[in-house]
Amino acid sequence: MKKLVSALAAAALMGAAACAEENSDTEEAVNATANAVFAGGCFWCMESDFEKLDGVGDVVSGYAGGLKQNPTYEDHEGHLEVVKVPYDPSVISYRELVDYFFRHVDPLDDGGQFCDRGHSYTTAVFYANADEYDAALASKEEAAAQIGEEVVTPLVEFTQFWTAEGYHQDYYKKNPVRYKFYRTSCGRDRRVKQVWGER
Repeated sequence: MKKLVSALAAAALMGAAACAEENSDTEEAVNATANAVFAGGCFWCMESDFEKLDGVGDVVSGYAGGLKQNPTYEDHEGHLEVVKVPYDPSVISYRELVDYFFRHVDPLDDGGQFCDRGHSYTTAVFYANADEYDAALASKEEAAAQIGEEVVTPLVEFTQFWTAEGYHQDYYKKNPVRYKFYRTSCGRDRRVKQVWGER
């Protein structure tokens, strides 16, 4: 994934990153009392997408779903790239988060997401209890009905979240030019629109 970020984007990086740092200081704090965990391919992109939502706090990139202890970006075999989404249930519900998740990924692809291929880039909804499972299942079934195809995204019982390295956190804010170049080159938004249209 990150290998697609080429030197073509580096020239404007410093000025744009400074602007992003200034903008991040103006964000309002969210009274997050719950967390949701999703795998949607590149965790940079998932972070960016979820932080647009009212009621969502500072999203954290990481790894989950595998057995390896203390995974790293260089060695996280078995794990998926995931995001931990802190949220305020009085503002946004878990079901609304799952609905939003499905509409920002390609839930028909079981081999990865967009240009990123392999197990670690596949999708998943992690649930922590029976209520979350029921909400996720209902959302998945609704997504399949809307698309008219089988949704291959699995629902996985949550066990443990491992925080990714610091340079991955808020990557889209710290490196906006590189991030935009990567996201456009990978075709993420084009494919999401192709799958979901205006839904």
